[in-house]
Amino acid sequence: MSSITVIGGTGYAGSRIVAEAAGRGHAVKSISRTAPAEPLEGVDYRQGSIDDPALVAEAVEGADVVVAALSPRGEMSGRVLPCYRTIAGAAANAGARLIVMGGFSALRPAPGAPRFAEGDVPEQFRAEALEMVDVLDWLNQHAPEGLDWTFVSPAGDFGAYSPGERKGRYRIGGEVALFDAAGVSALSGEDLAIALVDEIERHRHRGHIGVAY
Repeated sequence: MSSITVIGGTGYAGSRIVAEAAGRGHAVKSISRTAPAEPLEGVDYRQGSIDDPALVAEAVEGADVVVAALSPRGEMSGRVLPCYRTIAGAAANAGARLIVMGGFSALRPAPGAPRFAEGDVPEQFRAEALEMVDVLDWLNQHAPEGLDWTFVSPAGDFGAYSPGERKGRYRIGGEVALFDAAGVSALSGEDLAIALVDEIERHRHRGHIGVAY
């Protein structure tokens, strides 16, 4: 079993990853600004600002894998990339794997095509889409030497607005978005968590991956 820290562990994706990992018997630490509404037995919940270097050190200490699931909106708007630089440095120094939860807009519609974030993104989502692309670009170009990292882009139809249901299946792709036969890119929060914990256990992918049905 692995020691897994989830930064943003009470958010939509983070809370589901925490639940899936804990349910499989992993040692799970959740770092977030707020306490969980319904804490899970056996999970080590800690609250604080991820801007605090001491909290980052606490988050990474003893972890085999650090999952970063911060959303670049609200109070975190414009702050995610600086936070992830600090987290990546701490993970590299500790020898921990880093998995970053990104967004669909970092994917491409076809090989070599511009990312969705560079196209017609609704104005209310544009800034956060571009911020997560900045995180991916930074990892590709400037990740600390020796850092083992994976950037995960979920399907286009993913989030609290469209929770879906647990199906126990998913597909993994590269930086080109996955769609089903009807042209839909979708994934439930629970199946994203299954895919991510499977990846932690099997360690099959590095770099940028997409997950969808």
